Amino acid sequence: MLQTDMQKQYRIPLFCILTLLYWFSMYTYVPILAAYVEMLGASHKMAGIIVGSYGFTQMILRIPVGVVSDRIHKRRLFINFGMVFTLLSGVGLWLSKDLTLILVFRSLAGAAAATWVDFTVLFTSYYKHEKSTEAIGTLSFLNNIAQMLGMFAGGWLSEKVSWESPFALGAAAALLGLALSFFIVEKFEEGATKITPREILGVAKDRTLITVSSLAILSQVITFATVYGFTPVYAKAMGASKLDMALLTVFSSLPSAFASLLGSKHLTRMFGEKMVAAWGFILMGVFTVTIPFTGNFWLLLVTQVFAGIGRGLTFPSLMGLSIKDMPASRRATAMGFFQAIYGLGMFAGPVLMGLIGDMASLSQGFLLIGLIGCLSALLSWVTIKPAQKNPA
Repeated sequence: MLQTDMQKQYRIPLFCILTLLYWFSMYTYVPILAAYVEMLGASHKMAGIIVGSYGFTQMILRIPVGVVSDRIHKRRLFINFGMVFTLLSGVGLWLSKDLTLILVFRSLAGAAAATWVDFTVLFTSYYKHEKSTEAIGTLSFLNNIAQMLGMFAGGWLSEKVSWESPFALGAAAALLGLALSFFIVEKFEEGATKITPREILGVAKDRTLITVSSLAILSQVITFATVYGFTPVYAKAMGASKLDMALLTVFSSLPSAFASLLGSKHLTRMFGEKMVAAWGFILMGVFTVTIPFTGNFWLLLVTQVFAGIGRGLTFPSLMGLSIKDMPASRRATAMGFFQAIYGLGMFAGPVLMGLIGDMASLSQGFLLIGLIGCLSALLSWVTIKPAQKNPA
């Protein structure tokens, strides 16, 4: 597809703005969601299912989205649909008080997030193939900044206005993002062939893709069990306000954003994705284990800073590896597999924490999740193939 000079000049800035709105709109209510549904009468288990439904829907939809996208070569169409689903989810969560409907609309946010496959593949298509990890790092930086801004703004609004106001804010951002999504620049390689069923099977059997996707499950178990799940609930039990709960996610997301940028552009070149991912898991694991031993809210914030750095190092490294050596015609399919598989962790993490919270205590849940993080560091060191450095 030929592009004008004007399109090439604005395609990356416009895409970055759209990415910010996309993630902002889905994360305005994340800091208060578990506490909000428990206020409406949900148990820890039910709260975990509602939070985790976001990942469950992604797990189901991301492979079909990736495959169909590679078949029809229309990334922008799926991005348009993603913004529509984000808008519907925000409006539904804003207006509903019924736990079943909240589960449905939270699941719809997962359908919106499933289109991140096409966001990722279209944005990386603007870069040379060998710079895939760097492009992913840029997207991860924007992802974390948008989530941080959304969570802080939503937490502030819930404190100053009402529990429901973060949902309305998310819907408004989604509406603006939907309008902008019609102007992003489509791109695919001229002469690229449509992926065949045999090639789809070949993608699914790729050793590197299977390895990094499995590790990504564990990364998402930790993230969605803690900072996007029950760390705010734990803080609330310590006496934290709704704004304090938003600060927890800010203190996790901001370090994560800069770590993803630094890791993808510099650290992976110096040390390789394998080492960067392993050290990221160590940070996530150690500073999740320490959560039950924090005596006050400010110490809890410190754990979130270092766990956030770990997340920012690990996840972009794994995501970049998932498509680094894939031909352009298979990248959306590969990314679909990667994101669908790690969706299992987004669902399992909060559900596991909710079950442990009901049967024992959240403190014991944090200990178990932290141990998973430490073991994941060992697994990444053993299973990721050596010499995974980006070209200078």
